[in-house]
Amino acid sequence: MGLFQSQRARLLGLLTGVLLLTGVMLLSILLGLQNFHISMLLHTYQAFDGSTEHMIIRDTRVPRTIVGAVVGAGLAVAGAVMQAITRNPLASPSVFGINSGAVLFIVIGITVLGGGLSMSGMIWLAFAGAAVTALLVFVLGFSGPGGFAPVKLTLAGSAIAAFSASVTSGIILIDKQSLDQALFWMVGSVVNRNMEHVMAMLPYAAAGLVLALLLSRSLNVAALGDEVSKGLGISLFLVRAGACISVVLLAGSGVAVAGPIAFIGMIVPHLCRSLVGQDHRWLIPYCAVAGSLLLVLADLVSRFVIMPKEVPVGVATALIGVPFLIYIVRRKSYVL
Repeated sequence: MGLFQSQRARLLGLLTGVLLLTGVMLLSILLGLQNFHISMLLHTYQAFDGSTEHMIIRDTRVPRTIVGAVVGAGLAVAGAVMQAITRNPLASPSVFGINSGAVLFIVIGITVLGGGLSMSGMIWLAFAGAAVTALLVFVLGFSGPGGFAPVKLTLAGSAIAAFSASVTSGIILIDKQSLDQALFWMVGSVVNRNMEHVMAMLPYAAAGLVLALLLSRSLNVAALGDEVSKGLGISLFLVRAGACISVVLLAGSGVAVAGPIAFIGMIVPHLCRSLVGQDHRWLIPYCAVAGSLLLVLADLVSRFVIMPKEVPVGVATALIGVPFLIYIVRRKSYVL
């Protein structure tokens, strides 16, 4: 059971989260190495004059904030979907190697095509890497004696993640010309993103989110176990296939634009379950809002840690995520 048990309380909680997200996104646009007043933001879109201040807001701060919000929402929802279909509290795109697989394909594309790789090409490569990794993990997790087991999925995901990271490092060492471009994604950051990145990822992230919402009722049943699902006439194959497509769309588009940002997909679903419980009809919208809020806030805080330089947001989320992962593992109620 979650803290918000009535429909009204859940709706009010969701609206509060949206308001908080709006406020944090506004602060993300206004604050940084150079601070602006809200009047400057309004003037930028009412009467753009090409000044440095207007260009920073329009071409840097706004796209960066939108990318952070969309990527955070996508990773959080992907984590909630994965945890439901695997019944594993540690499931997330990063832990199961999906992010690493997407990065590997992007690095291969950069190495082969160099500067000729377009943004849309990177997104398709990220999708391919995420899809191949997801397929391998699920095949390994569902095959062998005893069929499906959460621990098999976790071990398979860890192995695939380690393999992808090793191959990625090897490619970069062999072809050092691709190092600078590859680090643009591998660190996990939303710096230097523009509206081209936003428009390239938005349709895929939106499709993944809509698909997750459409599957929310089925995910409630799937989380109860195979026997209960079959007894209620739910096709687990179709649910898992749809869930995989949703995760690939959400994680693939996010990695293509912001790199492999870890732990958002693991942390946020647990926090949201403490508020709304296990009902994915509410959990998924809460994860979308909370994931956006966490990543935008982490990006905002990372600007002030070692100013004038910035800490990549992927590092900031890792500093939050590692203690949380240890906490989850130590809880007796979670058994792999």
